[in-house]
Amino acid sequence: MPQGHRVGYDGAMGSLARSENLERIRAGGTWDVVVIGGGATGLGSAVDAAARGYRTLLLEARDFAQGTSSRSTKLIHGGVRYLARGEIPLVREALHERGVLFGNAPHLVHPRDFVVPAYRWMDLTIYGVGLKVYDWLAGRSNLGASHWIGPAGVVARLPTISRAGLRGGILYTDGQFDDARLAIALARTLVDAGGTALNAAPVTGFTKRGGRITGVTARDQETGEEWTIAGRAVINATGVYADSVRQFDDPAAAAAPLLSPSQGTHLVLDRSFLPGGSAMLIPHTDDRRVLFAIPWYNRVLVGTTDTPVAEPAVEPRPRQEEVDYLLDYVARYLARRPRAAEIQSAFAGLRPLLRGRSLVGATAQLSREHAVVIADSGLITITGGKWTTYRRMGLDAVDQAIRVGGLPARPSTTEHLRLHGWRAGADGAGAGAGALAIYGSDAPHVQALGAEQPEWDQPLHPALPYRAAEVVWAARHEAARSVEDVLARRTRALFLDARASIEVAPRVAALLAAELDGNQAWQDRQVAHFRELAQGYLVSTG
Repeated sequence: MPQGHRVGYDGAMGSLARSENLERIRAGGTWDVVVIGGGATGLGSAVDAAARGYRTLLLEARDFAQGTSSRSTKLIHGGVRYLARGEIPLVREALHERGVLFGNAPHLVHPRDFVVPAYRWMDLTIYGVGLKVYDWLAGRSNLGASHWIGPAGVVARLPTISRAGLRGGILYTDGQFDDARLAIALARTLVDAGGTALNAAPVTGFTKRGGRITGVTARDQETGEEWTIAGRAVINATGVYADSVRQFDDPAAAAAPLLSPSQGTHLVLDRSFLPGGSAMLIPHTDDRRVLFAIPWYNRVLVGTTDTPVAEPAVEPRPRQEEVDYLLDYVARYLARRPRAAEIQSAFAGLRPLLRGRSLVGATAQLSREHAVVIADSGLITITGGKWTTYRRMGLDAVDQAIRVGGLPARPSTTEHLRLHGWRAGADGAGAGAGALAIYGSDAPHVQALGAEQPEWDQPLHPALPYRAAEVVWAARHEAARSVEDVLARRTRALFLDARASIEVAPRVAALLAAELDGNQAWQDRQVAHFRELAQGYLVSTG
């Protein structure tokens, strides 16, 4: 695996503290690159630009990774189903990027063994050959050779699998990660490299001269303060909202949308449903999808669906038919059928799938490749893709920003750029176990913070793997501004156990209030908002 080394900046650590980033914006001047959107693609673009030495600003309307980028299947992978469709270049690129992430973020990305169970002899051959091609495409970044295992080997790794008719399986290794934590690592890497990042700062318009974009207008969501920000190049990296921003720039863009959004729903179950150390891949569902059951933070993550949506929603909700589909399908492979009442959390995310030449058929058949589109105004839109290829997407967007903005040409340096928290010898175990290992080199500082006050070293809730110190750390160092920020994205409490997260919300609000100067009324509003939000992660059992 490639080993990262810091390049592109002097190693001085920046801060995500809101006051510091606000002051950089208020100082004025012209930014080389302004990025709209704080998800995977926007963060990847901003990190690439800052690491090349360009003066870079990222503005996020809500919170970093609040949308699609915190709602993935938690995999860094080449895409087995894309291989089955013959999308060899896409798989090869993604497998290369998987290797890059193992080198650059070992505290957040780790190997996970997957078992593909087979109930027909011919499937062993089909799956085995396909995964050997997967191994070959990975090249030097391969995580281990796939191989056949017998029925006893499958049961040893997946103790709760249905054994009737089981012929064996194929074992292979892929990458797993915590998506929202990787987003925070990228935001901190951006400021480490001299860039500026601000959440709760929506872009409200574009400034133009002669029809060409010269910058943006934006607003501080918390205070209402407004800014006019000059930028040589503006990148639209707003995911499923990319078409909306394009139309904001030019209403005629409505005639040629880039995206056909799709909703993917995931269920989180108790670890007892899949107690082994391996994940399960169901390679061929009735609707030609793959389905995963993956150990994650001592839970089991089951997903995903692919449901076309007409308009993107800020907070998409799992549909009952999606929940039923996932429960029914995973039950075919488990000895014990999960019940709706046993779902600890259910969440949905929207994929920014590129619109194909023909939209006949399900969105599951559309490509996940990304696209860079440059408008007559100079607005650069980067969309499509997936978490695994975020770095490559950012590189491509910044290459175009150099041309559009007339910036001095400099090569990308992110292939070997260690992300914030990189730590020698880190193996990413925390991404699967929920320990402070996810903080990488910051872990000792989080631990020391917990020692400052006895109550900070206490668990937030018996059902959650987090301590109070992590709330304080999130407020001080990770730009957390709300109970939702903490429980949904700085920790993953809402995604792991919606009921437990509701119970702990008042305590989190009190901890945050002490850091953010919030009064009791502020705490009450925070708790009420979060409880309403979290209701959408609970599954009806009626």
